Amino acid sequence: MSNTTKDEGVLSHLDEAGQIRMVDVSGKASNLRTAIAEGRVSMSASAYQLLSARENAKGEVLNTARLAGVLAAKRCAELIPLCHTLPLSFVGIEFFPDDAAHSITVRTTCRSDYKTGVEMEAMVACSIAALTIYDMCKAADKGIILEQIRLRYKSGGKSGEWHND
Repeated sequence: MSNTTKDEGVLSHLDEAGQIRMVDVSGKASNLRTAIAEGRVSMSASAYQLLSARENAKGEVLNTARLAGVLAAKRCAELIPLCHTLPLSFVGIEFFPDDAAHSITVRTTCRSDYKTGVEMEAMVACSIAALTIYDMCKAADKGIILEQIRLRYKSGGKSGEWHND
């Protein structure tokens, strides 16, 4: 990890008395912000083969997961109580199959030209895309594992650029 911020160790959603609060962004300037999140969906060889062969009875799994992830990013403020509603200028979702590990890496990118970051939107999009893959493949394998969902990159705002390589 790199580029720690001067606010490290501070919980911005708690006030001085320890009560929850929505962060006030009214004084912040709008600027381009980007966040990339990533996670992995691991499954049995037989479920992965069905997914790869597009023989899943519920339809085309990855396109459905892509659409679900985009919709989730757009509704992030409805799911996470203290998130700001913000205008997204881009939501992209990519899938990277690993045939040897019977897994799919889900990578989501969100962008906005607004006063607050898009990390939560990227994380929610990644989580929901992964959950959609689970939902559509669970008939073949109920033991599918969603793992390592994390922020990989963010830019913009006062903390600038941050990497989690």
